[in-house]
Amino acid sequence: MKWLFFSAVICPLFFALPAKAAATNTLLDSCFIQAGKRYQIAPDLLKTIAQQESSLVATAINHNKNKSGKIISTDYGIMQINSVHIPELKKLGVIKDKNDLLNNPCLNIQTGAWILARHFQRCGVNWECLGSYNAGFSKNNTARRMIYARKIHNRYFRQY
Repeated sequence: MKWLFFSAVICPLFFALPAKAAATNTLLDSCFIQAGKRYQIAPDLLKTIAQQESSLVATAINHNKNKSGKIISTDYGIMQINSVHIPELKKLGVIKDKNDLLNNPCLNIQTGAWILARHFQRCGVNWECLGSYNAGFSKNNTARRMIYARKIHNRYFRQY
């Protein structure tokens, strides 16, 4: 009787858990692939950025503070889209509000890819430019851009 309970109830639950996790990962992977195709950026690179930015947590929120501890901006979702982009995203009709970036990971990934593609158009496809995704374009942020780029580089090539 115990064996019947185990095989009929427990086993299906046990094997369903990894399948569900795999399905979620597969869904995210398809989002990275679609965004990569649309913006001509390697999907694995986009995923690596998301791993660095949010550990692939779709609802991640991070508050960026200045030296005195005052919040100056907020990052949203799997690709940590900075609040500075929200007015333009609203104007373009991409989002209604910040919650769209938290509730739709594929939209967040597409938005992150769009931002990175715009950066590459502005400063070229190179590691320092990739670093601008996190550190911006300020001339005094070169070191921060390169530190971020090195983190992405190391994480990206660790996969292979």
